[in-house]
Amino acid sequence: MTRRRALAALGAALVASLTIGAPAAGLDLESLDLQPYEPAKAAPAFSLPDLDGRLWTLAELRGKVVLLFFWATW
Repeated sequence: MTRRRALAALGAALVASLTIGAPAAGLDLESLDLQPYEPAKAAPAFSLPDLDGRLWTLAELRGKVVLLFFWATW
């Protein structure tokens, strides 16, 4: 089994256990006041330099997983 399939199976098992087990565990899901899911919006076009100084644009990474860390002090 590939790693991707193993993670997908684990995720499906987790979702199933949460949805099946939640009412049995005594959780009142209606009192959580959950908001309906809205479809994701496209990210605005931007570019950022990497640690080597190369400028990357979001358009260059289309279709790939992008992980951004924003850090700041106030």
